[in-house]
Amino acid sequence: MAVTLAMTGASGAQYGLRLLECLLGAGREVYLLLSKPAQIVIGLETTLELPARAPDIERLLGARYGAKAAQLHVLGREEWTSSVASGSGAPPAMVICPCTAATLGTIAAGTGHELIERAADVVLKERGRLVLVLRETPLSLIHLENMVRLAQAGAVILPASPGFYHRPGRVEDLVDFVVARVLDQLGVEHMLLPRWGSEDGAGAVP
Repeated sequence: MAVTLAMTGASGAQYGLRLLECLLGAGREVYLLLSKPAQIVIGLETTLELPARAPDIERLLGARYGAKAAQLHVLGREEWTSSVASGSGAPPAMVICPCTAATLGTIAAGTGHELIERAADVVLKERGRLVLVLRETPLSLIHLENMVRLAQAGAVILPASPGFYHRPGRVEDLVDFVVARVLDQLGVEHMLLPRWGSEDGAGAVP
């Protein structure tokens, strides 16, 4: 099953990049959408320097994460003829990771003018799986009301709130905790961390 992955300008670029790596590693076809602020944040928070053009980004990330031929599709922000913009061709699942409060609000209002917001709207109207990894704190009443509205419409609100019962020793462990929860929502098998109650996780403290 193909997955649309969008990254917006919230802090937490590591979440989106790690999710991309895991999806490709699991053999999923991925349609990647990057907002302009997302590209800026990636440069600020990681050592990655993404080129400006979508085909060049596709080659760079494909090589970095070992994508197979035609497995990764990086879409330009004006590619309105792409499959993600149409209910007849869009992948049935989409994740926005990280998701800004502004993107959340625009999707909730149904007034999107960007390809990311249109793709999310398509998934909702087609009764697909939309997962929003919100990276914002504290939350205002407006944020909370938008989250409720989207949850009622069928979206999964999955804030980037890492747990500690697996006793993380590195920042990467915290990233993997959130990414694992996203993969669970997509039905993608993974070995990022032990399950609660499993033999490996039996000594974990909630």
